[in-house]
Amino acid sequence: MQIKKVGAKVVRDSRGKETIQVFVKTGKGKFTTSSPAGKSTGKFEVRSYGGNLKGDIWYINNLKTIGKLDIQKFEDLVKVEKLVGKKLGGNSLFALEASLLKAIARENGKELYEFLGGKKVRLRSVGNAIGGGLHSLGVRGKKPEFQEFLFIAKSKSFSESVKINKKAYRIAGKLLKARKRNDEGAWETGLSNEEVLDVMDEVRKIMKKKYRGVVDIGLDVASSSFYKKKLNSEGQVDYLNKLIKKYNLFYVEDGLDENDFLGFHELLKKAGKQCLIVGDDLTTTNPERLNKAIEERSINAIIVKPNQIGSLLKVKEVIDICKSKGIKTIISHRSGETMDDTIADLGVGWGVDFIKTGIYGKVREVKLRRLATIEKGSNR
Repeated sequence: MQIKKVGAKVVRDSRGKETIQVFVKTGKGKFTTSSPAGKSTGKFEVRSYGGNLKGDIWYINNLKTIGKLDIQKFEDLVKVEKLVGKKLGGNSLFALEASLLKAIARENGKELYEFLGGKKVRLRSVGNAIGGGLHSLGVRGKKPEFQEFLFIAKSKSFSESVKINKKAYRIAGKLLKARKRNDEGAWETGLSNEEVLDVMDEVRKIMKKKYRGVVDIGLDVASSSFYKKKLNSEGQVDYLNKLIKKYNLFYVEDGLDENDFLGFHELLKKAGKQCLIVGDDLTTTNPERLNKAIEERSINAIIVKPNQIGSLLKVKEVIDICKSKGIKTIISHRSGETMDDTIADLGVGWGVDFIKTGIYGKVREVKLRRLATIEKGSNR
């Protein structure tokens, strides 16, 4: 593949914050990727930018020698990483490498997901329905401590599961009498954690009885932002285990502090196989932290956010490790999103188990629409 030009510029994400968009131009066209940005970030994530956003943009716009690299396959990204070294942060490296992969896929006459080895959509949709924590303003000064309350529909079809999640989301809004949404499109509320879970449990019953839709319930606790102020590790484990049993929770993400591998281990042991105990801030899409979590038996599922680590080689390494060890994978959006849908193709291409997005809002739904398009095409 002959690279004619690479370039970068500033674009705005869904929160109005500046982020980076990178393009790669070849004889087959121009291929772009924009990077999202998280509001609640783990301390072990790589830096978003090498120095700052403008510095990374300048560097990419002056990266003339990249055109001399022979890049034909996914593994050739190692040449790019050797060239840029540590000059770029996670946002910039992800956007550059993803744009290169799109260009290589086109050179091979394939969609990105096909080039990466994917054939069918096998993911389930994890949808953020009700907000709290750092993502929420709440109502009249009150809000849940947990960051996200999630619906996870079960269906043979991905497109149908998205419809089920949306129906559950609308019912939840009516029960909450919600009028506002947060920056991920989730309903705002002044209820407590357990009051919200009561509402979600009611939604689950309505969906099953009235619409014959099966919906699981999940939490993104984002515990690092608050739990030491409320409970110690042992107390947090007991509290979450009580909620898992009471509400038959299917999914609990970041239930403890981002360094508490032992606490995660205890929660996983008590929760049993019926619940996914998910690492995000704990693992930050980092092979080394993932391996530690596996050794400590801390998780049975992991969030995969490509810009947490930047290198798509390492993202695939994380996914490969998980497959070999029976760890479920959830490729995820960030709070500050763009209209980029790359994670949908990565999810299908690498055979991940779930995709986590919002249920409402154009920057969330564009990922779901891309998956619906892939599903429709692969079923022909």
